[in-house]
Amino acid sequence: MLKDQLRDFIDSLLERGHVCDDDVAMLQGEILSEGITSRLEVESLLALDRLVTAVEGWGTALTRLVADFVVWKRAPHGAVSNDDALWLATLLEISGPSPNAMAIAYAILDEAGHVDVALLDFIMRGRQQARLSQIAA
Repeated sequence: MLKDQLRDFIDSLLERGHVCDDDVAMLQGEILSEGITSRLEVESLLALDRLVTAVEGWGTALTRLVADFVVWKRAPHGAVSNDDALWLATLLEISGPSPNAMAIAYAILDEAGHVDVALLDFIMRGRQQARLSQIAA
């Protein structure tokens, strides 16, 4: 279940269609000051990311929040299990390897002591797609 404050925050951003610097500060300082606490919160924020435009700080904040949750708040701490890697790779793949999705995957790879191959596969597909896009351009 989503916290009411986070649900209201997401609803207002969807209505407005844009995330500004004040929104990022509110998310980090008030709404998720203790970080993300559930998969549903991650799923909701990643869905929001696909639907709105945002200031640059949004991607940085989203990346940090998701990476901290996956690496440090899920067991085993400091590693990414097969279950979490499959779940997250599936979420990140929904709209293709966006810059924020790739940043999240790389942040987790940098921070975790062990990352399951499912997340590594997502990174490789994203890199391949980026290479193919450059060739086609």
